[in-house]
Amino acid sequence: FLQFKNRNIANLKPLVRIAPVGSERRSEIGVLMDIYGQIDNAGEEKNILVLFQNDLELRPGGGFIGAFGVIKVKNGKIADIQVFDTGNFDKNIPDTETPPAPLADILGTESWKMRDSNWSPDFRLNAEKAEYFYRLGGGMENIDAVIAINTLVLNSILEITGPVKIEGYPGEYRDENAILQLEYQVEKGYAEQGIAKGERKNIMGELADVLSQKTQNLSLSEQLALLKSLENHLKQKDIQLFFQDENLQKEIENINWAGQIKDYSGDYLMAVDANLLSLKSDYCIKRKMDYRLDLSTDTPQAVLNITYSHTCRAKDWMTSDYRDWLRVYAPVGSYFTESSGETGDIQFSEELGKKVFGMRVDVPIGESKTITLKYKLPQAVKSNDYRLLVQKQSGSGDVPIEISVKKPDGSEV
Repeated sequence: FLQFKNRNIANLKPLVRIAPVGSERRSEIGVLMDIYGQIDNAGEEKNILVLFQNDLELRPGGGFIGAFGVIKVKNGKIADIQVFDTGNFDKNIPDTETPPAPLADILGTESWKMRDSNWSPDFRLNAEKAEYFYRLGGGMENIDAVIAINTLVLNSILEITGPVKIEGYPGEYRDENAILQLEYQVEKGYAEQGIAKGERKNIMGELADVLSQKTQNLSLSEQLALLKSLENHLKQKDIQLFFQDENLQKEIENINWAGQIKDYSGDYLMAVDANLLSLKSDYCIKRKMDYRLDLSTDTPQAVLNITYSHTCRAKDWMTSDYRDWLRVYAPVGSYFTESSGETGDIQFSEELGKKVFGMRVDVPIGESKTITLKYKLPQAVKSNDYRLLVQKQSGSGDVPIEISVKKPDGSEV
């Protein structure tokens, strides 16, 4: 897309409206042009806060934020990249913010800081919280946008750029091994190489510099291939966007690139996991869901089964028994009746316009566990045009779901 940098974006937009592609594709291209126009104001520098989310340690917003960056963009080009280890940066944040209860109760977190800022499944809330902690920690830049990037994005970039070497570090980083190799480097390799613990994530900034140079030197066909790959990651919520410009933010929300929890008048379901004290065990966790709804009774009855399979066979430096804080989002007015499989009591709350059931889930290595929730849905769900929206958690990977509905007349679909 950078090939447009020397052309007038406004003059290109009418061409998009007559391009031989579907309306959804035209909308996406139009929004990309608007994003580029936002960061390509001649002579004006834009600052983008980038959250690197490690979904091997899944968190509600996508993954544990082990590092973040501030990217300066001027005239459509990256002018500077600074990458920070949240473990170091968070030391600058005063101990004034009370963490969400599961972080305090399970992790023993005494103060909420940048590394845990993505506790919501709604990215706008996470983006605003991250910027808030950036300011508390002494960050001085005026932030124009916040972008969250999950680990799979690195694989896709390397698939197009080819392998890269980072001066001073062993080996090559390839699309098939980069995530695990990078994980080993920041957890174990740094000590073997005599790198101080406080500097172990410096490799993130150096890798970002290398990839920045590589991507800016791609051919047009390679750039288009990379753009298409990044668009797919936007659709899968491996990349989430927030812009301070409200008009642009609304465009991003309309094409589902903003990672927002949606208002919905029908039935609704979202399962949100948070890996707490389980190292990088999400590398081994497979999930599937089964949702059964009975509309033939006076009050709609829902039964939700979520199965977790821990596919690893032994504990090591990155894998342990899985300890998860699960939140299930359902329509407001839903009423819990019974459950099985969870560890401890279920907690009830309302947030983001939804009813929330929260619970701890423990899955030992090599085992599977099914969590079953039964609850009544509000009467408004029972109608002849029953509709269900299931939203995906960022970073959760592919989660197959089987849905069965018994209609008011007793027939099943």
